[in-house]
Amino acid sequence: MSGPADPQGGMPVARLADPAAVDPSLVMLTHAIYALHACSILIAVIGSAFVVGGFLFGIPSIIAVILNYAKRADVRGTFLDTHFRWQIRTFWFAMLWAAVGVLILLTLIGFFIGLGVLALTGLWVIYRVVRGWLNLNERKPMPV
Repeated sequence: MSGPADPQGGMPVARLADPAAVDPSLVMLTHAIYALHACSILIAVIGSAFVVGGFLFGIPSIIAVILNYAKRADVRGTFLDTHFRWQIRTFWFAMLWAAVGVLILLTLIGFFIGLGVLALTGLWVIYRVVRGWLNLNERKPMPV
């Protein structure tokens, strides 16, 4: 599924159907999924919780991941497929790093390291949601 290198020298990009040919309702759904993830992040920031915790355990993000899996077949072969993959991977890798952070946090020696892992994971989640949403606004695929 990988194709030629990105013209800006980045990762390879997938060869996908013309973005103009994509069903507009699927584009709106993808926007809604990014909005749900952003809502979970915002709730965590306002509620003074860890961003990664709000992202992983917030109802909006859980709904977003369920939508990703439920509608994944509908976006196959389009640039939205790369966004769905990006969103799903963001969720599961955040879960992995949060688990690592919590395990480290539980050891008294690694308390501050665990806090750092959780904080960095939260920043990484924010970056992934913002970058993905910006690419979606420009109707660009995510790197594969």
